[in-house]
Amino acid sequence: MKFILIILAMVILSGCATAHVDYSPPPTIVYTTRADYRNNVPVILSDDRTKIISYPDPSDLRGDTAHILPTQLADGYLLDNRGINANVAFLRMTYAQYAALPVSPKAEELFIKILDKDPIVEMYNCGTRRRFKNIEGELNDIISDHRLGDFRVLKGK
Repeated sequence: MKFILIILAMVILSGCATAHVDYSPPPTIVYTTRADYRNNVPVILSDDRTKIISYPDPSDLRGDTAHILPTQLADGYLLDNRGINANVAFLRMTYAQYAALPVSPKAEELFIKILDKDPIVEMYNCGTRRRFKNIEGELNDIISDHRLGDFRVLKGK
């Protein structure tokens, strides 16, 4: 009986030991836009840009938004802190206006509030954020040295 219990315990523990969650750190997205949309809420459009497929809940933007606003980098580049991609569009609403909404709007309601459906001039994926010790300083050096092209181009050059 003890032998069976020991085997059963080993099977259960081995199952627990092999279970894990794959965690991918956020990508380092550096981009420029056609105009200054730094305070406008980003949404993600479908590939054909005919509908919104992802947008934040107003409660996600309440409180201190400094950590989600894009970080200003050298030469007009921005570091994404929100999770955008090449299909981003910006709303005619600021973070403060959006956060004040009492309930989450429907995607169709937001679609008519899009300010620019194609705002990105250049966008680069510079790998995971883990690769940087001082992300802002290192990215500014990369920009100043004209090395953004060494990274994965998502849009533009």
